[in-house]
Amino acid sequence: MSAKKAQRILKKDKPAWARTIVKRLREEYPDFECALTHRNAFELTVATILSAQCTDEMVNKVTPALFRKFPTPQALAKARTPTVEKLIHPTGFFRQKTKSLKGMAQKVSEDFGGEIPQTMAELLTLHGVARKTANVVLGVAYGRAEGVVVDTHVKRLSGRLGLTKQTDPKKIEQDLMKLVPGEDWIDWSHLQIWHGRKVCSARKPACDRCVLNDRCPSSTV
Repeated sequence: MSAKKAQRILKKDKPAWARTIVKRLREEYPDFECALTHRNAFELTVATILSAQCTDEMVNKVTPALFRKFPTPQALAKARTPTVEKLIHPTGFFRQKTKSLKGMAQKVSEDFGGEIPQTMAELLTLHGVARKTANVVLGVAYGRAEGVVVDTHVKRLSGRLGLTKQTDPKKIEQDLMKLVPGEDWIDWSHLQIWHGRKVCSARKPACDRCVLNDRCPSSTV
């Protein structure tokens, strides 16, 4: 199918295309899961904050030592700033991330009894937590779908697949929430991330081995 024909079809039924994407990617990646290593909601919150402008692989290398030294929000809130900065230095922007982590931990300790909150509104009151992080925590840790995670992979693929023309993550999320069935919101981002890493890369997408290439408006095959 030509790119122009694919675009014409998409204009008629984008929700059907979104459902097809989910179905095919689930078949392609049956063992998909969150790439950030964690054991609880606190560790996932920390790891997601650290993942900003950093690869999940690097975050997973850094967090074991961090969690051994500071296993709870209370411990992290009381941590010495230089110690945290040294531990998370490889993730980049370590000074700002340290402020976010300690601020988040203090808020959780003082206002939420040491437990990561379970609503979007409450999560957004935490330092370093925007909608992306909140959606990750709600979806992965608590199984609650209040939105769609929009990271660099989701942003790139959503545009290439013809699902949005927006570039702002909040607007992309709004577009996706209209097209993707609510029961698929949690899985959507994981599937997109896996596909973005393995096939639809930023610099050189492998369209020839993409399971979506027959309907993708950006396909080169």
